[in-house]
Amino acid sequence: MALLKKPESEVTGDQEGQTGKTLEPGERPGWDEYFLRLAELAATRSTCLRRRVGALLVADRRVLSTGYNGPPRSLPHCREAGCLREALKVPSGQRHEICRAIHAEQNTILQAAQHGVPIRQATLYSTHQPCAICAKLILNLDVIRLVLRGAYPDELALSLFREAGFVREEAGDLVIWAKNL
Repeated sequence: MALLKKPESEVTGDQEGQTGKTLEPGERPGWDEYFLRLAELAATRSTCLRRRVGALLVADRRVLSTGYNGPPRSLPHCREAGCLREALKVPSGQRHEICRAIHAEQNTILQAAQHGVPIRQATLYSTHQPCAICAKLILNLDVIRLVLRGAYPDELALSLFREAGFVREEAGDLVIWAKNL
């Protein structure tokens, strides 16, 4: 039986923020790269018309929960219902309250809560920098590290992380925010 080969753009990710390094045969990704690739896979479930985002919460190298951006359960997907922010030409990073979708980070937190999974001291992996709303949720969860690949135009989120004692560093195409303990 022949396996279908995915186009190269689906393997490495051609979406903004999804620029994972192509591995040589036999080469293993590091843990951060591995978990970010899982977040990128979660993002493929998104039906957002503007930006597909995926996120994971991980502790002790174990995935605790996953999420992607999309509407609340039982509501039509953005592809079916349309995007009010797009129709009103709202710039990225603004007017989150009129978006019908729940953010990937929020869905990841909700999945853990719904299934009773403790997430204290976890690392959040996300395909994009969280917005300020998600940043406030993350800060209240006692998440100690964030590993991100894509940017997002929300300076308030960045200042909240800094104010909460997180230190930013870059490692290749990754942005890592670690809580200064």
